[in-house]
Amino acid sequence: MTKRIKLRTLLVGGFITLLFVFLVGRIYWVQVVKADFWTEKAKEVWARSDKLIPERGTITDRNGNVLAMDVTAYTIAVNPQTIHDLQLGDVIVTKLSSVLGISQSYVRGVVEAKQDNGTFFKQRELHNGGWKIDKAVADRIVKFRDQLIEQTKHKDVGIYLIDEKKRFYPKQTLAAHVLGYENKEGNAVMGLEASLNDQLRGTEGYIKYEKDGNGIIIDNGNVDIQPAVDGKNVKLTLDMNIQSYIQEALKEAYDKYQPKSITAIAADPQTMEILGMASLPDFNPNTYWTAPQANFYDHAIKSLYEPGSTFKIVTLAGAVQENIFNPNEQYKSGSIKVPGDTIHDIHQNWGTITFLEGLKRSSNVAFVKLGYEGLKPERLMSYINNFGFGKKTGIELPGEAAGRVNPHYPVEYATAAFGQGKVQVTPIQQVAAVAAIANGGKLLVPHLVKEIDDPVTKKAEVTKPQTVRQVVTEKTASQVDEYLEQVVSDQEIGSGKNAYIEGYRVAGKTGTAQKVIPGTNKYADDKYVLSFIGFAPVGDPKVVLYIVMDEPNDRLASGGSAVAPIFKQIMLQSLRHLGVQPIRTTNESEDDGANKELTIAVPDVTKKTLADAKKALDAKKLGYVVVGTGGTVLKQIPKAESAVGTAQKVYLLTQETSKLATPNMSGLPLRDAMQICANLQLRCIASGEGFVKSQTAAKLNGNPVLTLNLSPPDEELIRQADGEAGEGGDADSNAAGKSGNMKG
Repeated sequence: MTKRIKLRTLLVGGFITLLFVFLVGRIYWVQVVKADFWTEKAKEVWARSDKLIPERGTITDRNGNVLAMDVTAYTIAVNPQTIHDLQLGDVIVTKLSSVLGISQSYVRGVVEAKQDNGTFFKQRELHNGGWKIDKAVADRIVKFRDQLIEQTKHKDVGIYLIDEKKRFYPKQTLAAHVLGYENKEGNAVMGLEASLNDQLRGTEGYIKYEKDGNGIIIDNGNVDIQPAVDGKNVKLTLDMNIQSYIQEALKEAYDKYQPKSITAIAADPQTMEILGMASLPDFNPNTYWTAPQANFYDHAIKSLYEPGSTFKIVTLAGAVQENIFNPNEQYKSGSIKVPGDTIHDIHQNWGTITFLEGLKRSSNVAFVKLGYEGLKPERLMSYINNFGFGKKTGIELPGEAAGRVNPHYPVEYATAAFGQGKVQVTPIQQVAAVAAIANGGKLLVPHLVKEIDDPVTKKAEVTKPQTVRQVVTEKTASQVDEYLEQVVSDQEIGSGKNAYIEGYRVAGKTGTAQKVIPGTNKYADDKYVLSFIGFAPVGDPKVVLYIVMDEPNDRLASGGSAVAPIFKQIMLQSLRHLGVQPIRTTNESEDDGANKELTIAVPDVTKKTLADAKKALDAKKLGYVVVGTGGTVLKQIPKAESAVGTAQKVYLLTQETSKLATPNMSGLPLRDAMQICANLQLRCIASGEGFVKSQTAAKLNGNPVLTLNLSPPDEELIRQADGEAGEGGDADSNAAGKSGNMKG
């Protein structure tokens, strides 16, 4: 028995000893030999890494008005397990469905979501409708959650709001095709958002730290931070006012003629900075998912048109350059035979006329003679190519089309001379080509980006005008300018007479091109592309403007009758906005009604008492708005001697800018409100369209801004804007332009 006991004791002791030796060896292996390996594994368990998201750069117009910016947004998440435990499913489904505007079946599917093992999820996001919502909607969710907390006496009722950022476009549809949009997944789609994505998005950062088993950050743990680098800010060449003029005019024409599309581009011909560019139908980038797919197509850079008679400008320039255009030389209009076909004028009863008259009447025969017979096909094609057709212009937008110019047969060269047949061009190519005529013969690269500012280095990358080539001499360009001016100024036979603007020298050309029936080589009798292109003022052009309308519902409409008036409206507004004064044809003493001036010189009322200033403005029949509570005018807007329309108001500042309280701008049109903001050194951001409905103080990038909330005008807003409730002016002055009194 004793031996057995000793043997068992020895065996157990030996086993324990071996086990101890094994454990010591294992500990040594883990803590010494493999120390580095297991330390790294432990750090992986302790370590936590969070992304630091950069702020996407802002996009502004040339004057600093914000067109695209990052704003705070919220994503709604729910805890199905908590909601089930508290039996709140039905009430939460009903409320979230109502507030977010999504189906109850979808919300219920998220609220009752289970894992593969049959247990409820602890957190699920409502991506469909609850992803990146605005603060106003989020506030309603928070209020509902607080009510549930109060009713159930539980701090956690299973509804969470996750802070995020989203892209916001305060001007809604303004310049939508130019800007593009960022979708909810954070991807840049189309427009400058896509083409400048590398500059706008910035660089993502991170923070890495160590935590214990309870998720608490270890005091002496390692922390590694790589700060996020915010995106660069982009200033565009667009002018928000001119962009608004374009879109408002296009909307009126779109409603009237119901075309497939209508497009307009305005540019500074001296630099080819795009001042405004828009197409209809369009979309709101804030709610891009609601628009039909066709609305996203940017016709300004992608659509190919047979340009029609606007293309005759190229042939004319070549003919003048080659000294084969004699404005007084005569030819027989009506029709002309070329190998393979006979080409006709629209009207065949002009008889024998001069080539200048042929230009004014937009005679096809005249340009067959100038282009096909005069220049010959080879030289004609040389000028077409040199003016940039058949190649991309290089504008900063993605997806630009190169166009096609590929005539092969005599009749195709003949029709190319007046913009039909084997000639297909984009609107942006047309603008660049005609700008070359306006600026003295230089073909320039059009661009939308004025400068890109780096918020880190504080350096700006400025876009400078880029010349492609000199296509015609300055003398030739000047002669062509004068010929095109007569197309507009000749009120008897000029095809562009409806674009004439009193007091301004306008050059232009109409276009009315038949469309080819798809799948055939025949032209449709009832489908046209109507257009007008021109610039002003001749001699020192500030704006070149092109408008093209595809398939209007009126088969009798033409470029001269339907599009030229749109051109006139936009051009006049733009020239006035840019401060281009008209040529005076009458003086102030002539007030017979028939010869009344289109504009009035603003009197100098600075340093006058408010009463005297009002009298001076009343005498000129100009409306006014008083800003401040002082009795003397310290500053006036616009400046003295500025030429303004009779409906424009003069703003009278009666206090120092630093002492002025933010004025109440409710009821004012956007342009007036922005002008006040600029002169009071207030940064303003407009949201919506129409008249100012309300204003709120906010911050952008840490700087104070004033948000103007706009709504379409109603009778009350119009009364406020016209100053019916305000002070100033007698009955006559109110008729000429209502006055108002706005206290600072």
